[in-house]
Amino acid sequence: MKTEPLPYKVLDSGNLRKLEQAGPYRLVRPALNAFWEPSLPEEEWAEADAVFTRDSSGSGRWEFRRSLPDFWLVRYAGFTLKLKPTGFGHLGFFAEQYRNWERFKKGGFASALNLFGYSGVGSMAMAAGGARVCHLDAARGMNEWGQENLRLNPEIPDRIRWIADDVKKFLRREVRRESRYDLIALDPPSFGRGSSGQVWKIESDLPGLLELCRELRDPERPFHLVLSCHSPGFSPAVLTRILREQTGGKAEIEAEEMTIPESTGKFLPAGISAWCTIS
Repeated sequence: MKTEPLPYKVLDSGNLRKLEQAGPYRLVRPALNAFWEPSLPEEEWAEADAVFTRDSSGSGRWEFRRSLPDFWLVRYAGFTLKLKPTGFGHLGFFAEQYRNWERFKKGGFASALNLFGYSGVGSMAMAAGGARVCHLDAARGMNEWGQENLRLNPEIPDRIRWIADDVKKFLRREVRRESRYDLIALDPPSFGRGSSGQVWKIESDLPGLLELCRELRDPERPFHLVLSCHSPGFSPAVLTRILREQTGGKAEIEAEEMTIPESTGKFLPAGISAWCTIS
């Protein structure tokens, strides 16, 4: 009998850390806005199998208190996902995106574009909702990870095209090709480099990127632009103002703080997200 992977959940947070139950393993990772005291006793935290500590350079290191496999599977938000502790302290998905994934899965979208698509969970949610999906990430390894995730979820239609490219170069080509989408999602990093070393800075590059996205709107259908980020200085009010400028005030915008529910009954804030709809 095939064994169902165990779930992922956040157990607790505090003292700038979060305690996660990732399938059979317990992990501690940074949560830089968790300024409060933990709700669970220290004994619960002490049972962690691995702890990631970030250093001043923005990277960090894992301390493995017992041997863990290179990767394992978990269930989260209705998906089976490959989880792997990376050198940057990531696991392979961003749990706070679950509300966006649920909206993608509800469907109604014909053609979707997922920029900075990471390991493909958002793209799978779009495909599950019936959309033809173009998934873009500058790292080929992340696209391969996404394809592995798709194979782990055979109930999801294989409607995803996987592309490794610089996001601005790709969007300019899509504009020239007169490609059209009725859903575009993007979760840009604060700083990054494209496939050929191109530098990305969110504070200077985001407006131009949103302009290109707007040019790809399918005029025959309502257009949805989903913008999320984790960059310091950005807030729901900031995203709302940026999107109002980009749409000339003609869009309906829903902006909120993204959170992850904890087993304590509390919520861990983790970035911001905005849905922009032009009818």
